[in-house]
Amino acid sequence: MNVFMDADPVWEEKYSRGHTQRYPWDCIVSFVYRNAPRGRPRGEVAVLELGCGTGGNLWFLAREGFRASGIDASPSAVAAARTRLSADGLDAALHVGSFCELPFPDASFDLVLDRCSVTCVGAAGARQAVLETRRVLRPGGLFFFNPYSAAHDSRRTGRPGSDGLTLDISAGSLVGVGGLRFYDHADIIDLFSGVLDIVTCRHMVEADEPPTPHGVHAEWRVTARRPEAG
Repeated sequence: MNVFMDADPVWEEKYSRGHTQRYPWDCIVSFVYRNAPRGRPRGEVAVLELGCGTGGNLWFLAREGFRASGIDASPSAVAAARTRLSADGLDAALHVGSFCELPFPDASFDLVLDRCSVTCVGAAGARQAVLETRRVLRPGGLFFFNPYSAAHDSRRTGRPGSDGLTLDISAGSLVGVGGLRFYDHADIIDLFSGVLDIVTCRHMVEADEPPTPHGVHAEWRVTARRPEAG
């Protein structure tokens, strides 16, 4: 399998040059604390991150005692995450691989996290990632999906690519991250239809005041659940 079939090679280039995300994203911390199963030891709560990068979110999960796993298409990112966790005496199961073919058994995880990683693949790859997420979630388990929104200013500075991607972004906060799929609400409904049940869907928009030419950052924060039956 070519692990880059659903990820732009720009990410391996960035990580091999030392790009890093050292600390967890606030949306990940909030989601985990609000939704981690209660009444069980944290060491029994299994959490998977899609596109774990250099392990900032995994560091938080492992430090808080959750059973953490991560997957990323970039070997350099996974190596950096492994080194960083080891240096702090922490552990997580790390894999180089594809969103579209997760190397985990069925019903393995209570939570699956995506912080602006699945947004880096086209419509077909995203749908397959959601199908695989459903497979590895336990019944009742939750998925946090955090793609960029079609309202993001960077979208209009790129050119249309295949499978819903925007390529060659030239301005705004998303320059240099390869192709991206920007989502509107209908795209999200379509992505999850018949696979996972949407619990909450929030559109987050930050805009400079006074307005600047590329001052609008917009993303979605979606919580979806695997049905208890089926």
